[in-house]
Amino acid sequence: MATALVIENDPTDDLRRLGEWLTEGGLELRVLRPHAGDELPADLTGYAALVVLARAAGVPAARPAAPGAPWFPALEGLLRKAVRYRVPTLGVCLGGQLLATAHAGLVERSPSGPEVGPGVVGKRDAADTDPLFRYVPLIPDVLQWHSDEITELPRGATLLAASTRYPNQAFRLGDRAWGLQFHIECDTAMIADWAADSDLLAELGYDPELVVAACARVMADVEEVWQPFAIRFAALALGELADDDAPRRSLPLLGH
Repeated sequence: MATALVIENDPTDDLRRLGEWLTEGGLELRVLRPHAGDELPADLTGYAALVVLARAAGVPAARPAAPGAPWFPALEGLLRKAVRYRVPTLGVCLGGQLLATAHAGLVERSPSGPEVGPGVVGKRDAADTDPLFRYVPLIPDVLQWHSDEITELPRGATLLAASTRYPNQAFRLGDRAWGLQFHIECDTAMIADWAADSDLLAELGYDPELVVAACARVMADVEEVWQPFAIRFAALALGELADDDAPRRSLPLLGH
């Protein structure tokens, strides 16, 4: 069975539903937790895919990893190798931000302020020829929980989804690496844990119970969109996508 390497950057954000979907798609998952002392490999030999997870902004357990964890340089090196060698890669929230910074993109504290709770993003025209995003609805439901954002995409990146206040919501590098600003892995219990002691919600003046309830209401809609997305990512890693599912024009890979 093909194995995906999963990097968990913080104990507050694990694979949760995304792990279930990737396993359903036929991938075996090996999870490394550098926050708990696991060492990252020097390369991705033997792995069919790379998944890099997030951390929840404003959650106490996440604070030791901010602003930059000691393993981030090594992780960025893995992300560069993934793009260079066309290893299917998915970065979620922080993972997407690290995919960007690993390739000379820019991540900053968002000038629009924090983005928290359920929302939608809008697909860009380029998504119509993307092997994963082409079947995502025009305005899909997502979950947000971040203070930083990608303010400048890497050179050669393809923008796949945007929103009014946060223009870089999803992008692709080369033909096999995707970065998402939003969360697709969360279940309601994870959101409730984040909300229970959140500086971010206190800063915004949001009622934690209302935020959790709002997220719970869209969980089924999020699954309806992103479970098939994850299955397609697994199929790509397994070499099971048909030729006509590939991008019509592959962007040049970045030489780092």
